[in-house]
Amino acid sequence: MTTAIDGKLLSRNWALNLGGQVLPLFAALITIPYLVSRLGSERFGMLSIAWVVLGFSSILDLGLGRATTKFVAEHLGLGDRDNLPRLLAASLTAQCLLGLAASLLGALAVPMVVDNVLKISPRLLREAKAALFILAGSVPLLVVANTFRGALEAAQRFDLVNSVRAPANIAVFVLPSLAASLGWHLPGMIALLGSLWTAVAVAYLGCCLRVFPFLRASFSLDWKLLPSLIRYGGWVQISNLLNPLLSYLDRIFIASLVSMSALGYYTAAFDGINRAWILPGTLSATLFPAFTALQARGSASRVEELCARACKSVLLALGPALILVIAFAREILQWWLGAEYAAKSAAPLQILAVGMLFNAVAILPFSLLQSIGRPDLTAKFHLLELAPYLAAVYFLVVHWGISGAAAAWTLRVAADCILLIAASVRLKLLSWHVLVEQGIARTLAALCVFAALLFPCVVGQSQLFQLGTASVLLSGLAILAWRFVLDGTERSLIAALAGQLRIARSK
Repeated sequence: MTTAIDGKLLSRNWALNLGGQVLPLFAALITIPYLVSRLGSERFGMLSIAWVVLGFSSILDLGLGRATTKFVAEHLGLGDRDNLPRLLAASLTAQCLLGLAASLLGALAVPMVVDNVLKISPRLLREAKAALFILAGSVPLLVVANTFRGALEAAQRFDLVNSVRAPANIAVFVLPSLAASLGWHLPGMIALLGSLWTAVAVAYLGCCLRVFPFLRASFSLDWKLLPSLIRYGGWVQISNLLNPLLSYLDRIFIASLVSMSALGYYTAAFDGINRAWILPGTLSATLFPAFTALQARGSASRVEELCARACKSVLLALGPALILVIAFAREILQWWLGAEYAAKSAAPLQILAVGMLFNAVAILPFSLLQSIGRPDLTAKFHLLELAPYLAAVYFLVVHWGISGAAAAWTLRVAADCILLIAASVRLKLLSWHVLVEQGIARTLAALCVFAALLFPCVVGQSQLFQLGTASVLLSGLAILAWRFVLDGTERSLIAALAGQLRIARSK
């Protein structure tokens, strides 16, 4: 079975993934204040640990979920369905063994963590231990669900993935709120989340059997497939571990070298701008199985074109927004968090916004390299960046405080972006000619014109004038992009998607 991978399919899948990530954010915004007031800070802190485990399930599976997507997409790209049952059986076996081991180790660690690591009031010790034991027992379900979801993503069935994932991610916030309203304590809430993830795993399994009905008749384990899965997943895991480490090391330096209050100002800026990651992150998740399948079919030129168009999409979608953040950082922070944060966090926010644009573009060659079976390169780049980043963040935090931390992070992600693009060019996955041909240079020129016109017009002006100027310039940028940046294929695709949206609204 093969799927025709065209712009319409990928655009629809990106929209599905984007909606699947954005909708749970609204659920969180609504329910978290209620949970904080109902549970108190300590119980809410324990619940947040469960959310962290749920959110970082890709780290718990040692990269096997990503490996499953990669190898299943490769087989589908080749039209080889005969080996899929053995591949999925191997992945599922590895995930089960890994999940059981992680569950056992987690359960054994619970008494030590509660008694010696977490600062918990004596009255909540028994409740906390019970909740963490239940959480540890849920780990196998989390990692097993990753195998089924990875297979669905490989088949480009993001409609089915998000029909399960979006309601589940909303329920992660809604179910504890319902439990809290009924007077339940933490163990009951965590058990409810464990039941939810059981339902998620079963739902993903049902979707897999629907997409791959031949799995019902043929599902045999081939141990010879495990080494390649584990080897690929191991390199992915290194990146999975180093990426958050590189993103949060600066906070340790700020807390130890400056102050905890400075950390609060920096965290507000970083976490605020990091919300923009949803857009390139969902695009990368959409394109990764497409890159893999097309490479397997020998469509290298199509992969190159796709990656170049994706870079242009990220720059056009995110670039103007980040330029506006740079121009209006102080006003945005004052409206959001007040005058004190506006004074202390504006400069870091502006610097971080520059870094976010590099980071957003970097995820595309990152996915491209992993799609051809080179996760070792992405992991080695992260290892290579670690020591220089530590030195840079220490030096810059000592001399420039939280603005120095923002500069160190921006320099690191810019270097990472350059390394990833250079590696893609060296391996002949991308070429400068195609990047220019697909309009990257015109896109950057349009963004530079927008910024050059915006910044002089907003300095020292009233907020009404600033808002009007920004609106006019955004409209001008949209016209410029439509006329001179987008090509005929992209304009036709946007028009078709807009037509579908109008039809959907009319219904």
